[in-house]
Amino acid sequence: MGILELFGIASKDPWEQQQDSASDTVRKITDELNHMDRDQAKYIASFAYILGRVAHADLQISDEETREMERIVQGLGGLPEEQAILVVQLAKTQALLFGGTENFVVTQEFNRIASRQQKLALLNCLYAVSSSDQAVSTAEDNEIRRITQELRLDHADFIAARSAYRDHLEVLRKPVKSAGS
Repeated sequence: MGILELFGIASKDPWEQQQDSASDTVRKITDELNHMDRDQAKYIASFAYILGRVAHADLQISDEETREMERIVQGLGGLPEEQAILVVQLAKTQALLFGGTENFVVTQEFNRIASRQQKLALLNCLYAVSSSDQAVSTAEDNEIRRITQELRLDHADFIAARSAYRDHLEVLRKPVKSAGS
């Protein structure tokens, strides 16, 4: 036993600490869904967190993105509106507070528990949320690409989902000429 372990500072390896942290994030949201089957609640908590991850990729979450997240979570979980709002608020808060360290771990948990069809549904919902304010920023698009890779989906899956929202992709929009040009 090392000196740090003696004081309880380094009792776990970093990988275990990261997994526990993600578990705490998912657990906080899951606790709000305690009337559901635990696996279903874990699925919705992870799903909502990943939606928040993409909404915050450009460092702001618009009202439109929040409402779209609430609509998706409500439909996905069959939740009453008030509970969907609470789940989304918790997911957004967790993404804002712990995003840098939790994003990969929560997405890996979702990857573990979700079927391929559920992963594809999430991919489409990510674009629905990011385009709800009529623009998918380059940061959001890049974050969705990262999530696609973390979910071990094919590049073709990413392109198929992305192409449905091509009119909203900022990277494909022509720059607006200024009056002096």
